Amino acid sequence: MNIFKFIESFTNDDLMQSKGSRRDSFGQFGKLGKNLALASIPFGLSTFANKAFASDIGPTPSTPIGALQLALTLEYLEKEYYLMGLNSGVIPTGGRDEKVFMQISAHETDHVTFLIAGLGGPGSVNFVAKPTFDFTAGGLFSPFTDYQQFLALAQAFEDTGVRAYKGQAANLISTPDLLTAALQIHSVEARHASEVRRLRGQKGWIVGNDRGGLPVQAQGTYNGEENNMQAGFNAATVNNGTAGPVIPAGAGAESFDEPLTTQQVVSIANLFIV
Repeated sequence: MNIFKFIESFTNDDLMQSKGSRRDSFGQFGKLGKNLALASIPFGLSTFANKAFASDIGPTPSTPIGALQLALTLEYLEKEYYLMGLNSGVIPTGGRDEKVFMQISAHETDHVTFLIAGLGGPGSVNFVAKPTFDFTAGGLFSPFTDYQQFLALAQAFEDTGVRAYKGQAANLISTPDLLTAALQIHSVEARHASEVRRLRGQKGWIVGNDRGGLPVQAQGTYNGEENNMQAGFNAATVNNGTAGPVIPAGAGAESFDEPLTTQQVVSIANLFIV
């Protein structure tokens, strides 16, 4: 099955529907966000824009609201990046690459709308405004004039998003509806990451802590991915030395994505926030 068709099969309506229509899903999620408005928030992730304060952020958010604020900030970043990429002309037009990024861009736009509704909408106490982004990271990159750089940063953003959503799962367990919504987005982000990696000639998954030719500034996205221990089990030893096929070296670590903490995500995102 063509990977683009696989992504396309998760249309905007399918992604957001549960039992009702897409509009109903947005409405129900928005009501849930309003009910959570008085939840305690360890810190406001609007402080992403304040690098001095962000560097001092201590504990990870322990509430559903904190997790949604983090997710929204990352989705803002991805939405703006792909819109700017499509408008810049850096993506080859008329071919498969452009179709892929148009679809990914549409998904990210829906994710932003969905999460804003979950936080109660603009003007609510929990709403997080979109930061000002600098995708050159102060002049380090030129993603809108160099397509290979555009692809490289897209990979870093998507890989970060997948690990960030996983890192927030524990903060959403107490609110099953929000956890379900986050997992729906997480699965789509994972398909984005896989497709972008393949457009770069990479494997569709992270290999150890290899950043796949990305600049050293992206290493934080991949640190820890070489872990073989899962729930006390060493995945590197599967079938090794026993009857049956030998698992290739490194496959154990490649079989699992590791979560990123909020502090790790803040550090990565702050490279691109003014």
